[in-house]
Parts: sequence; structure tokens; C-alpha cells
Amino acid sequence: MSSSHAAEKAASHNRWLVWLVAGAFFMELLDSTVIATALPQMAQSFRTVPIHLSAGVSAYMLALAVFIPLSGWLADRFGPRQVFGGALLLFTVASVLCSVSSSLWFFVAARLLQGFAGAMMVPVGRMVVLRATPKDKLVTAIATLTWPALGAPVLGPPLGAFITTHWGWHWIFLLNVPLGLLGFGLTLWLVDGAPGGRRGFDTIGFVLSGVGCCAWMYACDLASKTPFNGPLVAVAGLTGSVALVAAVFHLRRVPNPLVDLAALHIPTFAVAMRGGFLFRMAINSAPFLLPLMFQLAFGYGATTSGLLLLALFAGNICMKPATTPLMRAWGFRTVLLVNGVMVAAGFVLCMLLTPATPHVVTMLVLFFTGLSRSMQFTGLSTFSFCDVPPERMSGASTLSSILLQMSAGLGVALGAILIRLGSIWFPAEDHAISATAFRLAFLGMAVISAIGLFDLLPLPKNAGAAVSGHRPLSASEGKAA
Repeated sequence: MSSSHAAEKAASHNRWLVWLVAGAFFMELLDSTVIATALPQMAQSFRTVPIHLSAGVSAYMLALAVFIPLSGWLADRFGPRQVFGGALLLFTVASVLCSVSSSLWFFVAARLLQGFAGAMMVPVGRMVVLRATPKDKLVTAIATLTWPALGAPVLGPPLGAFITTHWGWHWIFLLNVPLGLLGFGLTLWLVDGAPGGRRGFDTIGFVLSGVGCCAWMYACDLASKTPFNGPLVAVAGLTGSVALVAAVFHLRRVPNPLVDLAALHIPTFAVAMRGGFLFRMAINSAPFLLPLMFQLAFGYGATTSGLLLLALFAGNICMKPATTPLMRAWGFRTVLLVNGVMVAAGFVLCMLLTPATPHVVTMLVLFFTGLSRSMQFTGLSTFSFCDVPPERMSGASTLSSILLQMSAGLGVALGAILIRLGSIWFPAEDHAISATAFRLAFLGMAVISAIGLFDLLPLPKNAGAAVSGHRPLSASEGKAA
């Protein structure tokens, strides 16, 4: 076999692998949002009230938060193929159990099982792709992996409404069955099954990180709900903060921590986690804030709101082909700084929308917002791993997944709190939520995005050049790095 044929075969294998993991991500992330519009029909089936079905949504989210720290250890202990394939199979089985649920608590238990499986898929799948992808192909691979995180929150509610209306809520979960079985078969073909080192299990680290992540995500979930339970949010947030601080202290001292924090000593990874956390908070708030503003403040129907949001998703998708050329032309630092300003500008433009704004103008604003959030999300996700060595990839992927999950929850929670504050300061008639309240929330997200820029300023212009291809590192630069 010629070297060119072997290289072409390896590239084809890697493309299939990236799309397999992206599909698994989309399935996992979609299931966290798709049932939102199906809750009334599900409540009728379970003979309960819709508000009680929020337990199923929370159970899924909390299981993700608790078990993501465990994923890296399981992948190292048993092998990525076994863990990723097993997670896909378990997710499929849990989906079937969700579809046949006849009571609320059976459904909650099935959602917990789904959340556990999803917690294994995301970080392990990302780790598999990062290990298999050459540095010069990393931007393209990450661009493919990030579209589920951007698209699922936008597509989930309207897709759930369509399926529930025409087929029944059970099909929301049954659609996962053929996708999960196909993904399991592809995993056996594409994913390497060799386990890593057999390190011991860090029980204390698992308990502290699990309690911390679970309590923090629970606080975020409570903060986004009405009525607002301030004392309970404060207790959950404080518990989570104390547990996470204790977890970090523990993980830095033990020889074989459950989550390896060593990647935080890599400057590019540390910057992407700090400033990137703020950007991801803002970016993840958009699919939450926009439909609420359209329906509660502007008086649009659910269908109109959903159609307008498709412009946000279109912007996400249309930016993907341009990501690699822009990174190659300008480099990570310039692209992330300029595009970061555009992210903040997108939130300012959303502030200026009113019920009288023509739908075409609204869609153009959302399309622009989708373009900028897609570029920033992809750029930060790629930049995170550009200097991470293979032996640190498992810990880095797990840590990145934890922070991604927390930033998403915190972005929604902060958006909800700002709306609530805006409703108090700028009350509307007949107890409705005023457009000014949403403008305060969008202003807050614009400010958070702007603060995230300061972490990028000290970066050298050639940061991550080996991945972006912007400018090759000289010998002196390589020694300095």
C-alpha cells in the first residue's frame, strides 16, 4: 500500500470518527432540551401536573454533572471503545425505558440512567477525536464537534413540539434507538479499544467533585425557575462552591486524582478555560433568552418564535466552512479577540429588538449572532487542546466537559436572574415581563463577553500556530514556548 493511499484511508477513517462522535453529542444534547415542549402531554400520560415533569429534566442534567468527572478514569481503565460504545448502548436502552414509562418516578429513573450514559459519551468521545486527529486538522474536527452544542438547544424545543403533535411524545425517545444502534456498530469499527494505565480509583475526589457539580447545577436550575427560591439557591450554590474548592485542593495533592488538573498549567488551555468560561456562559444563554423574549415580551406565538430562532442556527452552520480559513489567515488570538467583540455586539443588537422590528431584520440580527457565537465556540474549543500532550488529553477533556456543563447552566441561571431583576426594576402592566427586563439580561451577557476578552489580550500573536497554521513557529519561538 502506497503512503498516499494509507494517508487517504487514515483521513477517511478520521472523518467518520469525527461524525460518529458529533452524532452522539447531538443525540445526548438534544435529549436535554427536546422534551421541554412535550411536558404537558407527558404529564397527562403520567396523570400528574406538568410542573412535576421538571424532575425528569433536572434528573438528566444532574446525572450529567455528577458522572462526567468519572468518565476519564473509566476510559483509562477499560478503554475508550468499551466506555464510549457501552455509553451509546446504555443511552439507547435508557431511551427505550423513557418511552415505555407509565409513571413519573419510572421516567425519572430512566432519565438518570440516560444522564449517566450521556456523561460518558461527551468527554470520552472528544478525547477519542483529539487523540486521533493530527494537529493541522484539529480546527476542522472541533468545528464539527461543536455544532451539536450550538444547534441542539435551538432545534430541541421546535423538534419536540413537532414530534409530540404528529406522533406522540414516546417517539422523542424511540428515535434514539436506530441512531444509538448505528453509533454502537460504528464504534466497534472506528474507536480504539486499548485501555490506558490502571490507576486506582479516587473515591474522595469522586464524592467531592460529584457533590460540587451536582449542587452547583441544581442551584443554576433553581435560579432559572419561577417562583425564585432565594434561600435554597444560596444553600445549593454555597454547598457546591465549598465542595468544588475542597475537590480542587484534594485533586492537586493526591498522586492519582480522578480528574487530572495538570492541563491547567498549559497557558493556552488555562486561558481557554478562564476567559472561555465567560464566553460560553453568554453564548449558552442566547437560546434561553431569545424565545422567552419573543413569546413573553413581544407576544409572538411558539411557531413564530421557533422560525425566527432558525436564523440563529443557520448562522451557526454557515460559519463552519469559514472557520479553518479564518484561523489560518489571522491566528487564534486575532480571531478570538475580533470575534469576541462581535459576540458582545450581537447581544447589544438583540437589546435593540422590539415587537415592531420587521421579522427580516430580526432574523438578520440572529443570523449575525449565530455566526459570531459559532466562531467563538469553535475557536475556544480548538484552542483549548492545541498544546495539550496525548498523556494529558484524558484529564483535559474531562475537565473541559465539566466546565462546559457548568458554564451552560450558569449562563441560563444568570439570564433568568437578570430578567427577574429587570422585572422588579422595570415592571410591566398586568404582571407581564417587559422588554426592558430582557434588555437588561442581554446587556449583562454583552458585558460578560467583553470581560472574557481581557484574558485573551496577553496571548502571543502566534499562540496555537501549530494547529491554526497561521504562522510556523521559528526555532527561537519554539524554544521559548
